[in-house]
Amino acid sequence: MKIAMLTNNYRPFVGGVPISVERQAQELVKLGHQVTVFAPMYESEDKEQAESFREKILEEDKKAPERVVRYRSQKRKMDNGMVYPGIYPTEIFEMFERERFDRIHVHHPMFVGPWALWLGKKYGIPVIYTYHTRYEDYLHYIPCFRLNEKSTIVKRKAVEWIQKNVIPSYMRWFCNRCDLVFAPSAGMQQVIREYGVDTPAAVFPTGLDGAFFRKDVRRSQEIRKQYSRGKRHMLVTVSRLEKEKNYGFLLRGIAELRQELGDEFHVLIIGEGSQKSELKVRASILGIQDVVTFMGNIPNDQVKDYLGAADVFLFASKSETQGIVLEEALAAGIPVVAVHATGTDDIIEDGVNGFLTEEREEVWAAKVIEALVEEKNCGMKSAALGSAEKYRASRLAIYEEMLYNQCGFRKGERLYEAEEDRRECSAMALH
Repeated sequence: MKIAMLTNNYRPFVGGVPISVERQAQELVKLGHQVTVFAPMYESEDKEQAESFREKILEEDKKAPERVVRYRSQKRKMDNGMVYPGIYPTEIFEMFERERFDRIHVHHPMFVGPWALWLGKKYGIPVIYTYHTRYEDYLHYIPCFRLNEKSTIVKRKAVEWIQKNVIPSYMRWFCNRCDLVFAPSAGMQQVIREYGVDTPAAVFPTGLDGAFFRKDVRRSQEIRKQYSRGKRHMLVTVSRLEKEKNYGFLLRGIAELRQELGDEFHVLIIGEGSQKSELKVRASILGIQDVVTFMGNIPNDQVKDYLGAADVFLFASKSETQGIVLEEALAAGIPVVAVHATGTDDIIEDGVNGFLTEEREEVWAAKVIEALVEEKNCGMKSAALGSAEKYRASRLAIYEEMLYNQCGFRKGERLYEAEEDRRECSAMALH
């Protein structure tokens, strides 16, 4: 099959969706399919480095197994570094005029989303959509919807109404115009059904590359020696440093943990984001600045070594549709302590490969301490490795291929039935 994947963000931007798109594309290529990823171009803010920055991106694209076609993006960016795609992506349209694609897989309902629907209708191509993001939790990226202590009651009510009514209505409209919807977890499949989506849907999580299952014990030991500061336990968390990741709770939980464990542990926080400076200040206010290290971004192929160096993975986000980092933690063989949430609950088995808690710092901290008990920790590590097996990308790609084929058959049947109905109507009109 010739598959067109349309996305609003891709490498070098670091995030769950770009990782998911890249892994799916590359695994499908391994199965013999031709995959073209249509992604925005990223520009350097330093004008002197603009040309070299662009050339570096294009050079990396050439080396990738999937074909990448870059379309123009707007100059302004969101606070987290994500670009705004161009309003009219001519690069995509021109490619569709030159080539015939068998499937369109779109990864966002806005910007490239409506264009994917239009292209699918124009060329008679099945459109598949992956419901990666709960957009009602991301309104704060749009300045006019951002709330603070000065926001009026009217504005708060308006934002709440948009979250509870406008976004679900739009998502229902968009999904019902696709031919197939992928839900990253069973919990998200239930959410989209509650929104009123009646398009065929399948649970399809993001897979893990085989490299995540190959441990570099020596490198992990080096990392632990370098960053644990000689403490008995090392803990780690990985995500963008943004509001929706619930880092306020996580830092308060770490402060609670310190009250119980004293100075017996150190936490690595891996990731970048617009809240980094604020979170460092919060850590100082809570008195935990000496037990946490903000690592910044780590190359994705090295994250597993940092995970493998830790005893427990910490997580507090409630906005995940799946949580790829949770899979990665399990593949590294470390238990997870997380807050109950859609997506997270589908990956973590409470008491087996980790713990799920209510959003109360003392309860969460108590479960972290329990997960650090040697006997419990060893059992959960073994269970974590077993849980991760079902997320191997190579296995999931075969399942995705089957879903693509089924979607094509259903589309063909609907087109055939519509044509038959048209002929019957024409025949009746003649009589």
